[in-house]
Amino acid sequence: MVVSAVSASFLAHINAHQPLLLRICRMYCPDADDRQDLYQEMVLQLWRAYPRYEARASFSTWLYRIALNIAISDLRQRTRQPTSQRLGSMLAEVTAAPDSGPDADDLGLLHRAIARLSDVEKAFVLLYLEERTYEEMADILGITQNNVRVKMHRIQEKLRHLLTQLA
Repeated sequence: MVVSAVSASFLAHINAHQPLLLRICRMYCPDADDRQDLYQEMVLQLWRAYPRYEARASFSTWLYRIALNIAISDLRQRTRQPTSQRLGSMLAEVTAAPDSGPDADDLGLLHRAIARLSDVEKAFVLLYLEERTYEEMADILGITQNNVRVKMHRIQEKLRHLLTQLA
């Protein structure tokens, strides 16, 4: 089987950025099967868009923009369609013992608070946790840096409020 230079380049990029894609999937899909489906959809859409990738933007910025749009669209589509919940996955959530210690409790609380954010707010949190600069966030999300600052401040306030409610 012959692999073209474009295919090899694409595969190298995807392999290098796979952890980033998996984190996006984890943020938007609590179910492992849904995460796998979303990951496959992201790779497919990235492959389709790859010929239009221009090296002016960094590959990770381009990838983030496409992957976040796909994740948000997928989430919206899944929430519009009624789904049957599997008892097994619900039991796993209920019976899964978190890591012991106060940090595990805090982390679980933070995950529950983040789950209550809107799709777009989750994208901001993900980029923040990935330690992206406001400039990078603005480029990825297609908004100004000032808008990023304002939205990040509002999201932080919302998370503080959610954390006090959940605690």
